[in-house]
Amino acid sequence: MCQLLGMNCNTPTDIVFSFTGFATRGGRTDEHKDGWGIAFFEGKGVRHFVDHQAAIDSPIAELIKRVPIKSTNVIAHIRKATQGVIAQENCHPFIREAWGYNWVFAHNGDLKNFAPELDGSYLPIGSTDSELAFCYLMQSLRQHFGRTLPDNAALQQFLTKICAEIASHGTFNMLLSNGSALFAHCSTKLHYIERQHPFNTAALSDEEVSVDFSAVTTPQDRVAVIVTEPLTTNEQWTALQAGELKVFVDGRALV
Repeated sequence: MCQLLGMNCNTPTDIVFSFTGFATRGGRTDEHKDGWGIAFFEGKGVRHFVDHQAAIDSPIAELIKRVPIKSTNVIAHIRKATQGVIAQENCHPFIREAWGYNWVFAHNGDLKNFAPELDGSYLPIGSTDSELAFCYLMQSLRQHFGRTLPDNAALQQFLTKICAEIASHGTFNMLLSNGSALFAHCSTKLHYIERQHPFNTAALSDEEVSVDFSAVTTPQDRVAVIVTEPLTTNEQWTALQAGELKVFVDGRALV
């Protein structure tokens, strides 16, 4: 299946270190070579890069490794196709609008016999179960909350319910962000870490790369990283439980 990577921070931060290890899994240290993508929130806008090539072969992925694009919310994905052909339109993350904000979504899993009724407000462009699930999720949010953007607590409560419904059709690990918070739902496998002062040195598990975060951060910085499999060998990652939905704001998981 696919793999997910998310970052949520209290100040704009680059994801070069984490993405360097993550992208290696896109065809070198793992089998996820059917495309990749990444989205960076910048205010209400989004920088969005997708490529149907494997991340290890993609010049665009090399750009992301070398250019420190800073953001407070980032979602990335490497794909191992289970439904839908290998094509640009089937690469995650996907983007839709609601309440005047961009919503970015990526999914790891495989949904069977999933055929929700869509009312036309959100329709898939590609042929993946993932984009279909995203359209259904966004439609359900709009139907439930109407014209008023809900707060994070209300979103967490409703998303827990709708994600459980979708997960009844298979595996539904997902990341979702509207630029102010990052929502992570675990169906089978998802891990996170919160980095804050005092910062230490971290070493990637997929590349011989390490970074001393104390040299590139301030004592006020907080960064949460969410990923399918832990990216580092010398840090303590927390595993989400099956059916759990976490909300991350300003670099920390809300209770």
